[in-house]
Amino acid sequence: MGQPAGDRTASPSRTSRLFVMVLALAAGVVAVDQLTKWWAVGLAGRAPINVIGELLRLRLTYNPGAAFSIGTEYTWVLTLFAAAAVVAILYIARRVASRAWAIGFGLMLGGAATHLLDRLFREPGFARGHVVDFIDYGPFVGNVADIALVVGVALIFVLSLRNVPMGATPAQTVPDRTDDAA
Repeated sequence: MGQPAGDRTASPSRTSRLFVMVLALAAGVVAVDQLTKWWAVGLAGRAPINVIGELLRLRLTYNPGAAFSIGTEYTWVLTLFAAAAVVAILYIARRVASRAWAIGFGLMLGGAATHLLDRLFREPGFARGHVVDFIDYGPFVGNVADIALVVGVALIFVLSLRNVPMGATPAQTVPDRTDDAA
């Protein structure tokens, strides 16, 4: 017997492929972010490098806090938030049945995971590590993970505003065998 007409879901194989896409995109973000941070550490002791005048510069900083260096004395709390974000994104992303949502979650997962890695393994110590920032936009200094997080959140915000379902759409559903029998 087929599924009830109102209970259509994406095929498990499609959902699995999209979750693998989330993981692959996140791994790519982590790799690019960590490689650029490795490169940026070489900027230590150098004057800022102007890329677009003073609008965009390369300048190495180590951030113990969150955005705009908020909460610098609570690095261990930020480590817990980053870990919770990684777990939550992994849990939710397992159910995506839309490529756009998978991209949004992949970018967010990659950004959160690489921040968690910095917090766990960079100086001054485990769960107190400082995030390497080097892209100076003027009012703040960030990194590749920050860009991925902002783009991922913006994409998910737009998808939500446009009411794009995170789960299955009619074109992505498993055919209802009871419809064929009628």
